[in-house]
Parts: sequence; structure tokens; C-alpha cells
Amino acid sequence: MRARQLEVFTAVMRAGTVTEAARMLNISQPALSQILRHTEDELGFALFNREKGRLHPTPEAQELYPEAERLFGELEGLRRKTADLKLGRAGLVRVGCSTPPAMSMLPQVLVEFRRRHPDIVLRCNVAPLQSLHAMLREGDVAVALGLTDLCPPDIAVEVLGYTGFCCLLPSGHPLASQDQVSLPDLTAHDVISYRAATRPYDELDAVARRTGHRFVPQLEIDTSISAVGFVQAGLGVAVVDTMLPWAQFSGLEIRPLADAPRLPLSLMTLRGKILSRAEDLICDQMRETAHKSDL
Repeated sequence: MRARQLEVFTAVMRAGTVTEAARMLNISQPALSQILRHTEDELGFALFNREKGRLHPTPEAQELYPEAERLFGELEGLRRKTADLKLGRAGLVRVGCSTPPAMSMLPQVLVEFRRRHPDIVLRCNVAPLQSLHAMLREGDVAVALGLTDLCPPDIAVEVLGYTGFCCLLPSGHPLASQDQVSLPDLTAHDVISYRAATRPYDELDAVARRTGHRFVPQLEIDTSISAVGFVQAGLGVAVVDTMLPWAQFSGLEIRPLADAPRLPLSLMTLRGKILSRAEDLICDQMRETAHKSDL
């Protein structure tokens, strides 16, 4: 019994008449009767006895009906699901994100995305950049945001915008009297910043070399957010990205880094992977939010 035949059989069982069943399915009575006769021919037995304009189910039809009703319900559920997916009303989106955009841009993305698509389930993973690459490969996330445009060949990269660098100073620090801080200004102070062989470190070291210096943090970090506690404790001056909302943390003075390099904020996906409708929608929302944020 094919899907249309199942639909007609279930409608007739529910309605009891061809007229009402045809109305329920929005088809003509002759068309419904033809489908019903064709179904009985294929099955090799009658489903209904016809008496005085009404259809009376045969014992075979009575036996088939509970299973047909279950299958029809599943078919209707599948139709609703596909319609929801087409309109972006259902699905699951797995998003990976490094810490800076996770604390700044991503919340803006998700607020607007949830407003537009409240039925799509969101799952977010905040992790270091290298872990995001592994998550994309293993299917743990479908899309990811990170501060780099240098990725392995199997990771597709789309730059959404750029962010710079700033200095985090303990309250009352001598450098807080300046409008901005340069890398040469930091030579007499303990520096807290990214470990070597990372994109932020390489960019900062390249700027320092142009002024005849080396960028040598005395306290290395993997994620910029970890610098907050160290600066508050008086362990040094941090050089970090400007993407995080640093002003929300107490005990810090924030100054722009003079002649700072830029870091790209990129949307990353697994190269060659076809994204679902819901995943395409979240990518569009990321692009829109980045554009409005003037990154």
C-alpha cells in the first residue's frame, strides 16, 4: 500500500463515506473512489462493502486499520518535519567557538537567531582553536568561529571581519596615564600574553620586530580570558584581543595597543560538507551580525 493509498484508506475509515473522505483530502469523489478500487485490486481483497451510500469496513480492513493509522500518523509527522525544515522552524545546529567571539559576538548571533527560528535547537561548544578543527572533522560541530584565517586544507575559512589588540593594566598602573600603550612601552614590565607558535603571538612578535624588539611574554596564556585574574592579581600587563568585553571586569584599566596588528574573525566549516538548512541559516546570521558590528 503506497502513501496515497494509505492516506485514502485511513480517511475513509475515519469518515465512513466517500463524500466526507474526499472533502477531508480535498480531492474529488471519483478520484478517491478510483484510488480505493485500485488499492483493493492490488491487495487482492475488498476493504469495504458498499451499502446505501456508506462504506462498511470488511474484517480485513478492520485488521489493517490500527497499523494504517500508526503509519499515517508517522507520514503526517514526516510531512510537518520537512515543512519545518524548509522554513527553518526545526533542526539542530551545533556551533563551535573560541572564547573571544563566544563572549562577544556569538551571544548577539544567538539572540537574533532564536528570535527568528525559535524551534531550532542550538548546541554550543567553546574550545581552543585546534580543538575546533577536530570537532569539525568529527562532526561534533557543523560551523565554528575563531580568530584566525590560517587553517588546515580540509577546513574552509570565510573571514567575517577583524579585531585588534589592547592592554589590560592593573588599577593604578603607571601606563594607565597614557592614552595608548606601545609594545616598546612594555619592555620594562612583566607581560602576560599568548604563548609562542600561535597566531596572536606571531602577529604581535612581527610588530615588535619592526621596532627592533622581541615580543617575549613572561606569563604565557592559551586563551585571553585567563589574563583577567592574573592582571587583577598584579602579575603583569596583558596584551590581548579587543573582542572580549573587557570593561565588564573590575580592577582593570584598558588601553589601546598602538600600531596593533589585526586578527581575522573567521567562520569555519569542514570543506566539502553540505550544510543543513538550519546550519545555513546560522551562517547567514553570523555574517549579518558581523556586518552590523563593523568588524
